[in-house]
Amino acid sequence: MLKNNIIRIIVGAISTNCWIYKIDESSAAVIDPGDEAEKIIAALGKNKLVPKYILLTHGHFDHIAAIPDLAGAFNPVPEIAIHRLDSEYLGPEAYKAHILSIKAAMGNSYFIDALWKNMPPPDHLLDEADTIGPFTVLHLPGHTRGSIAFWDREESVLFSGDTLFKGAYGRTDLPGGDENDIINSLNRLYKMDGNIRVYPGHDEITTIEQERSRR
Repeated sequence: MLKNNIIRIIVGAISTNCWIYKIDESSAAVIDPGDEAEKIIAALGKNKLVPKYILLTHGHFDHIAAIPDLAGAFNPVPEIAIHRLDSEYLGPEAYKAHILSIKAAMGNSYFIDALWKNMPPPDHLLDEADTIGPFTVLHLPGHTRGSIAFWDREESVLFSGDTLFKGAYGRTDLPGGDENDIINSLNRLYKMDGNIRVYPGHDEITTIEQERSRR
């Protein structure tokens, strides 16, 4: 069951979870807007929220494709944040980085070419233990070099991106992926409070305890 300050929107061709996290009565963080900006904008409007932040757990295209239209729909423009090691996926040279990962995943660039819009640069380059809004940043390399989780310690919720799924973890065979790194990152998560609710980049919600018990 979702907490009442969290809205889930499933977007795009590979069913990415985009999360809207209510910060206060009128503002929110949008986490991983992977596609279908109009759906995300509609959900924000329905809940009378404006996005203060666009937070990215990593830079893969299926987690950021909606950024140009989403950011352009609001004034002031929401602040975009990503780990510095994945910053190549944003800004004027981003297409080059995305082509490498898309070709590695799919064998060609048709998917990205059909959807591509120029990416804005990030406003915040994040590092381990940084804070942004209600979140503390956990650097969890393995899926990409700059994969991170956003942890709200007070609410006991964690947005894990493609590092930890329900009963699985992210692939490591794309550029910047590393199997040893992701195992170390998972072991770090398994040491956290078992009651933490995990909101992943794909599939269903889980908890640290549920995933720890599957090892």
